[in-house]
Amino acid sequence: MSDDRGLDDAPAIPDVDLTRPSIARVYDYVLGGKDHYEIDRQVSAALFRAVPETSQLALDNRNHLRRAVTWLVREAGIRQILDLGSGLPTAGNVHAIAHAVDPSVRVVYVDIDPIVLAHGRALLEDDETTTVILGDIRDIDAVFDHPAVRSMIDTTQPFAVLAASILHHLSDDEDPYGVAASITAKLSPGSYALFSNFLDDDEPRAKALERAFLDGGLGTGRFRTWAEQQRFFEGLELVEPGLTYANDWRPDDQTPTDSPTHTLYAAGVGRKA
Repeated sequence: MSDDRGLDDAPAIPDVDLTRPSIARVYDYVLGGKDHYEIDRQVSAALFRAVPETSQLALDNRNHLRRAVTWLVREAGIRQILDLGSGLPTAGNVHAIAHAVDPSVRVVYVDIDPIVLAHGRALLEDDETTTVILGDIRDIDAVFDHPAVRSMIDTTQPFAVLAASILHHLSDDEDPYGVAASITAKLSPGSYALFSNFLDDDEPRAKALERAFLDGGLGTGRFRTWAEQQRFFEGLELVEPGLTYANDWRPDDQTPTDSPTHTLYAAGVGRKA
């Protein structure tokens, strides 16, 4: 990835500290996007030094998200989706995946980064079924009380909450299990929650990449064990095949069978009875 690609020559969005990396922009860079600054590229370099295949780890997450959203809409009948920590618009946006099955599906993107809000609103300007808001996953009540969420998501009916690649950016002190429990508590019967996160499956690369995330400038990115991941689904019935390596969750012909990061990412979908 060339360092001459990015936002450095574009007007700065107000209230954005360009000396601090952004999770959304680092993720965009790792995926090969163009919406990032020099500080994000510097942080990403530490990740690539630890695990050169870090881009594949991000792609494995996106691939699982594609399959899960398709299943939620096509098989589970979900017609409203709340995407927490959605990140910058990229190939395979959740609303595009859902609308390929049913164009009436309503999607609300939530992110803490104002750049995500700016880009999302530009992308979705003429889309009446999809919107984006600023919100913090650590305050689930405020997210659900947001006027856009209240108008787009009927919480008396089944809906899906996506928390893909976000809870691992909460430290233990920020109570990620409490956040997951708050999400589950908001679900109406027949609703679903998706949780996917970095996995510590007792291999050295997981520990090396965690150190790169925590000490390389971003300061977040916990790799948690299977037992720790299982706690996110308390109060939910896991959809088959349960909590698995992300690429083992209902794989299709687009799912890589030889991903070098196969054992570094876990995913599952749970249903509220």
